[in-house]
Amino acid sequence: MAYLEPVIGGIAAFALGFLWYTALFGKAWQAETGMTEEDASKDMARTHGLSLLMMIVISYAVNMIINYHEPADQTFVHGGFHGIMAGLFYAAPAVAIGYLYQRKSLKLFLIDATYIVLFMGLSGGVMAALSLG
Repeated sequence: MAYLEPVIGGIAAFALGFLWYTALFGKAWQAETGMTEEDASKDMARTHGLSLLMMIVISYAVNMIINYHEPADQTFVHGGFHGIMAGLFYAAPAVAIGYLYQRKSLKLFLIDATYIVLFMGLSGGVMAALSLG
């Protein structure tokens, strides 16, 4: 199941992203990026497909961290903790560096970085919970 866990973790992250960038912060994100509805809907299959693939790759990396612990230690909370820590200490700073050079707004950084931290936490939690079975 070790190879299936990151796929499921990536799918969970993708589902969170759908909610995050539509119902929760879609309009704010579009305003901050200057993207119109038309721009956002262009080439969606390619964009969403490659994004899902990248989420699976990130989930695979988080799963490697989680699997350093004994199977008995694997819980949703344990995996979520490691995912959030990786998001806070690796992913969010990497996003910040790019946004600083691109002169992106703090608001856009908070929307995007918070999402990646939460998606890594959710993915880690889901994968750790799956490893129980």
